[in-house]
Amino acid sequence: MKLRKGDQVEVLSGKDKGKTGEILSVHPKENKVVVFGVNRVTRHLKARSAKQPAGRIEKDLPIDVSNVVLLHDGKPTRVGYKINEDGTKVRIARKTGKEI
Repeated sequence: MKLRKGDQVEVLSGKDKGKTGEILSVHPKENKVVVFGVNRVTRHLKARSAKQPAGRIEKDLPIDVSNVVLLHDGKPTRVGYKINEDGTKVRIARKTGKEI
């Protein structure tokens, strides 16, 4: 998976199309990412004890990686890899060729 935690992404499809946000977590086995403020749902919790009251909690659910694109310098771009002379592998923006 070419996206990492902390990357800025834009949503390409779904109810939140056009929104941008930061990746909070990456789930490579499911091919999904959690983006802050995207795919937000309200969870109703039942009171389990006096210490944990009932209420509503908003949380962000994972969305498929194919529905987001990385933003580099505020513009959407694909991600590629380049191996430096010292042997380290770095991500590059396909549009500009710069390191991410």
